[in-house]
Amino acid sequence: MELGFIGLGRMGGNMVQRLCQGNHSIVVYDRGPEAIKKAGKYGAIGAASLGEMVERLAPPRVIWVMVPSGIPVEDTILSLMPLLQTGDTVIDGGNSNYQDSIRHAVLLRKKGIHFLDVGTSGGIWGLTEGYSLMIGGEAAVVQRLRQIFETLAPALEKGWGHVGPSGAGHFVKMVHNGIEYGLMQAYAEGFAIMKAKKEFELDLHAIAGIWQSGSVVRSWLLDLTKGILSQDQDLNRMKAWVADSGEGRWTVQEAIDLNVSAPVITESLLRRLRSREEDPFTDKLLAAMRQAFGGHAIKGD
Repeated sequence: MELGFIGLGRMGGNMVQRLCQGNHSIVVYDRGPEAIKKAGKYGAIGAASLGEMVERLAPPRVIWVMVPSGIPVEDTILSLMPLLQTGDTVIDGGNSNYQDSIRHAVLLRKKGIHFLDVGTSGGIWGLTEGYSLMIGGEAAVVQRLRQIFETLAPALEKGWGHVGPSGAGHFVKMVHNGIEYGLMQAYAEGFAIMKAKKEFELDLHAIAGIWQSGSVVRSWLLDLTKGILSQDQDLNRMKAWVADSGEGRWTVQEAIDLNVSAPVITESLLRRLRSREEDPFTDKLLAAMRQAFGGHAIKGD
C-alpha cells in the first residue's frame, strides 16, 4: 500500500523502516534533509516539501503524521488541507490530546477528508517488536487501511484495533500512558525498598530475573528494569529527574472531570514533578512549621 509519512524522528523513522520492510511504498517528508536521506536507505521516496509529497501520491491518498502534539500537529494539518482532495485520509499517530483529534476530524470532514487518530505505543523497540495501535475514527476507513496497521503491529491480529469514533484512539492512549506512570512508580518504589534493606545485601538484578518467570508482576517494564540493573545497580551516573510527556496530566484531569478516583496515577504524576525540584520549598516550610509548634531541630546550610 502507498502512503505519505510526515515526521522522521526516532519513532517515526523506525516506523517508516518497518513499513518499507513490509513492502509498502512510502513517500516521506521531514524538515531535516538528513532524516529524509536516512529514510531513503530503507527504500522510502524523499520529498522536499509537503506539496511534493502529496503530488507523488495517487489518490485517494493516505498520509501519516508523526510530529509532536499541539502546534506542530495543528500547523501540519492546516498546511495539508488545501493540498488534499475528497476521499484522502490523514492519520495522526502522535500523542495528541483527544479533544484536538475530535476537532481535527470535524475540520477535515468538512472537506471530505477522512481522519484517524492512532495512539501509538512501542517506543524504540517498535521496529523489532511491533507497535501497539489504538485507532479512533470511521470503522470502514480503518478496515480499508488494515494492511498498514498489520505491518506496524506485532502480528496480523494482535496489538492493534479500532477502539471507537474520532478521538477514541488518542483517549485510550492517554489512559495507557497514565497506567504506565503508575506501573513505573510501583516498580521504582519496590526496588527502592529492597535496596534500602542493607543487611540482606540483595542483588536487585537477580531478583528482577526471578520475577520475570511465573511471577504475577512479570512484564516488559520488568524486563527493561532488569537490563538497567545489570549495568549499574546504584544508578550513580543518573540524575533523579523524570520527565512527563503530558498525557499523565491529561489522564488525571480527565479522571477529575469524570469523578473517577485515580490516586495511583495522580501520585505517580506528582512524584515526577517532585523529581525536578532541586531545593523543595514545600519541605523547607514543613520543617519550619514543625520547629515552630514543637521546637524540633532543623538543618541549615
